[in-house]
Amino acid sequence: MKTINVIIERASDGTYGAYAENVPGIYGAGDDVKEVKQSIIDGIETIKEYFTEVPEILKGNYEIKYKFDTESLLQYYKGILGNPAFEKITGINQKLIHHYSTGLKKPREAQRKKIQEGLHALGKELLAIEL
Repeated sequence: MKTINVIIERASDGTYGAYAENVPGIYGAGDDVKEVKQSIIDGIETIKEYFTEVPEILKGNYEIKYKFDTESLLQYYKGILGNPAFEKITGINQKLIHHYSTGLKKPREAQRKKIQEGLHALGKELLAIEL
């Protein structure tokens, strides 16, 4: 299946913007990540409906993969998972998580991978829960 890679970034005013890194002309914006994702979907639908030249990737089936920069991801999930929770699921100390979330420091690839793997493991654990 074809994949559209969308980068989501947090702006300095607290809003979010996004763009497809592998499909020109796909952009989105919103006050939160949910709005940005909907904006991207609306943009794709507009291209498919109104443009005379539709990129090949938008023809047929495709999936959208969202990528965050570390600072934006940590800021977005801050209301759901605080620094202690991020420390527990990643093994990265809270002070360093804070530095990453505020942009004071940029994580190395290994640290980004720890964050990603910790969130994926949490997601798998949550999916296995039944009430």
